[in-house]
Amino acid sequence: MVGKRDKPEEIVSKLRQVEVLQGQGATIAEAVGQIGVTQQTFYRWRKFYVEMQRSQLARLQELEKEN
Repeated sequence: MVGKRDKPEEIVSKLRQVEVLQGQGATIAEAVGQIGVTQQTFYRWRKFYVEMQRSQLARLQELEKEN
């Protein structure tokens, strides 16, 4: 059976939702359960999208130096 794949926009939204829930005092396990994914998926998403954001930031800084 094939699972549903989330779009990148949905993933970023879910990662933000976990951050909000953690800010309200929920544990990671509780917050991840509320968004409907496993902890392994959450950590994989977080690693990938944080890395992507850092690379985009580096690219932006490089373009600013060129200008």
